[in-house]
Parts: sequence; C-alpha cells; structure tokens
Amino acid sequence: MSAIRSFPSNRRNPASFPSKSTRRPCSSSPKPWAIQLWKCKTQIKCEIKYPQSWTTVDYVSGIDPIHINPNSPIVPLTSTAAALESTTKNPKKVCLFYCVETKALAERIAAQSDAIELRSISWRTFEDGFPNLFIANAHGIRGQHVAFLASFSSPGVIFEQLSVIYALPKLFVSSFTLVLPFFPTGTSERMEEEGDVATAFTLARILSNIPISRGGPTSLVIFDIHALQERFFFGDNILPCFESGIPLLKKRLQLLPDSDNISIAFPDDGAWKRFHKQLQHFQMIICAKVREGDQRIVRLKEGDPKGRHVVIVDDLVQSGGTLIECQKLLAAHGAAKISAYVTHGIFPNQSWERFKYDSGGSPEEGLTYFWITDSCPLTVKEVRNRSPFEVLSLAGSIAAALQI
Repeated sequence: MSAIRSFPSNRRNPASFPSKSTRRPCSSSPKPWAIQLWKCKTQIKCEIKYPQSWTTVDYVSGIDPIHINPNSPIVPLTSTAAALESTTKNPKKVCLFYCVETKALAERIAAQSDAIELRSISWRTFEDGFPNLFIANAHGIRGQHVAFLASFSSPGVIFEQLSVIYALPKLFVSSFTLVLPFFPTGTSERMEEEGDVATAFTLARILSNIPISRGGPTSLVIFDIHALQERFFFGDNILPCFESGIPLLKKRLQLLPDSDNISIAFPDDGAWKRFHKQLQHFQMIICAKVREGDQRIVRLKEGDPKGRHVVIVDDLVQSGGTLIECQKLLAAHGAAKISAYVTHGIFPNQSWERFKYDSGGSPEEGLTYFWITDSCPLTVKEVRNRSPFEVLSLAGSIAAALQI
C-alpha cells in the first residue's frame, strides 16, 4: 500500500471526531479488511485491519502531509482507494489447455504470468481416424478458471478441438475462455448470389452453442476478425472479446532507426476503416482496388509515399497478390523503403515465398520487413528465420485477455 490521502483543511475539524472511548468502525461489514478512525489527543488515528494484524497511520492535527507511524509495517500509498485496490486485486489463476499446433504459443503465454498454468490433453486417434481424446486430471480443474487455445487451421482439426471445447465447460469449472486468435472463415461471410453459403456464420453458430460453465457463458477471444459485422453472428450464449495486434506493430515501429519517417499505407478502404483510428498519429496513404477488364489493379487514392518508409497494414494475407501490387505502386511513387504488417499470415500453398527481402535500395523488388503475429502457428514454423519475415507474438496480449 502506498500513501493515505491527507484530510483537506476545509473538511471537518479533527476535534469533531469521536473520542477513542466512543470510536466506531467506519464499516461493520464482514470484510477481510476494515478501517477505524478516532481522535487521540492531537492526532487522528487511522487503523487498517487485515486478517492477521492491525496497521496504524497517524494524522497530526494542523500538519500536512500525513505522518506515518515509524512502527507501522506498511508501505507508502498514493491514496486510500489505491491501497484498498492493491490488497483486493489478485491475478486470476487460469488453467490453459492447448492443441498440438498452439503448444509453442501456449508456452509463451504461460511464461508471461505465474497465474497461468499449462494443462495437457492427449490428442489420440482411433484406427478409423476419428479422435480419441483424453483430458488429464479432469477432477483437478473443478472450480478453476479454464481456457483453451485453439487453432482452426484446417477443417480436419476443427472437429477434434470442438469436442474438447464442448467438454471443458461441463467439468464444473468456474469459467471458460476460448482463445481463437484467427477466426478462419472470416473471409467467407458474403453472399453475392443465391446458393452462396456464409461459412463464417455457420462457425459462429457452432461456437455460440458451447455449453455454459458454472460461471456463465463462454468468453471468446479473437484478434482482428476480418469483417467487423461478424461480431453480430454470435449468439447470446457466448461473449466475444475482440482484440487487435496493432499495438504490437506500434511498439515495433518505435524501435526502428527511422521511426520518425514512417507512413502507414492501407491497400483498400476496408483496411483504412478498420485500422486508421489506431494509427492516426502516422502519416497515411490510402490505396484502392479498381477493376480494369478482368484485372483488379491497385491505384493511389490519397497520400504521398515519396522518401518515406511506408508500412502496408492489413488484417490478413493469403496469396499476397494485393500486397505485392500495392508494394509496386508505392515504389513507383518514390517510397524509400516498404514494409508490411498483417495480423494473420495465412499463406496457403507457401505463398509467403513470393515476398522477397530488400536489404536496401530496391523497394520495388522486396520488403524491408514483413511483420506477422503467431496467430497462425503453421506459418510461423515455415517463415522462422527467413527475411523479411519477423513474428510479433500475441502471448502478452492473450495473457492479459485471460485476466479480464
């Protein structure tokens, strides 16, 4: 606890407080702490009671600031409110389960806090290929806050993970949190003609039917979901918590030697609408995709990249065609360096190989940096130690989200 705020001079005279013989506690409610105030000669004594001991702080009448009794085993506090908060706020203990793909990320998350304990699952299969799953020490998680770190990298792994996700809340846990950094069907939310199936809505409905735990509905943590309107796809039995990887990018940009020469480029209006408020302190460049016959061409809509280190920002990348066209456009308009950031590096069919490294002076040929997060663990394994790629870990952000 830091310091207890002194009494302003325009408040009640300390002499008006009851004498020690008539002192009454400020609160008689049964709490792990209590406060008592009384007058004692020229002093007003304030005692803050904890389960094991009393701590005394003395306020000397007419003297400001307060004086702390040297015999009191306390630490200075900035305010009473902060003092009480520090004694009552403890980190939430979380048992974190994970799938095979997210093991490395789970270990990084656990390294962020002693309050996070890793728990394992046996991911076995029967001879016919169907899952044969086992949650170790299921009785040991009763009454605990439980989380599961998922990776829906392909339809083939979704079923086995859903089986675990549906089972964990029913083991008498205090609360259940599903961390799904990348919502994979997010690009499939549109219906352009009769017969199109919105698979994003289908997955959202499946997740919305996760059984409730003793603490209530499941919390769902997702980073930079592709279409913001998809938050309305989820039902009332689940509480989506939408996070972003952009704060990681901003911290990384501050470490660059040319951090004062950064401009942010958005490959289309959709990326601008999503991210510009988080990046409003940077100079911005907006590109636009237009159709010319059967081709989609990127044009410069707003901003000047000349002489700047331009960072292209989007939520995800698949084949990378749009990013490469945007890179060429910015280089043609005089950008000194070009880098890119996406929260989700999907790169099907190893499309990451299309992105070359620019060691200096050739922004039209390659990127200085290509930042991704570890939301797609299989991609992280492929691009590790390959320039221009650099992975920004979501571990700290996820650990913080588990404390909500």
